[in-house]
Amino acid sequence: MVKNSFISVISQKENEENRGSVEFQVFSFTTKISRLTSHLELHKKDYSSQRGLRKILGKRQRLLAYLSKKNRGRYKELIHELDIREIKTR
Repeated sequence: MVKNSFISVISQKENEENRGSVEFQVFSFTTKISRLTSHLELHKKDYSSQRGLRKILGKRQRLLAYLSKKNRGRYKELIHELDIREIKTR
């Protein structure tokens, strides 16, 4: 799902203490989403994990909406690198 080259770029950014950037936050939410999705495939009735997944999806969606308003180029690059489908913004 996530390309290896982008992971190396993010890990370099992490070493530079750039954890507050929108790209890093979206990347970390995407990894959490993939982990929770695989967990929920095994445990279908884990409703607290389902709630957590919905909350993380909402946070990521809000961050992506913010990024698309502020810098459309960085938004499109991030969507392409993480292989996330484009979410319709208002």
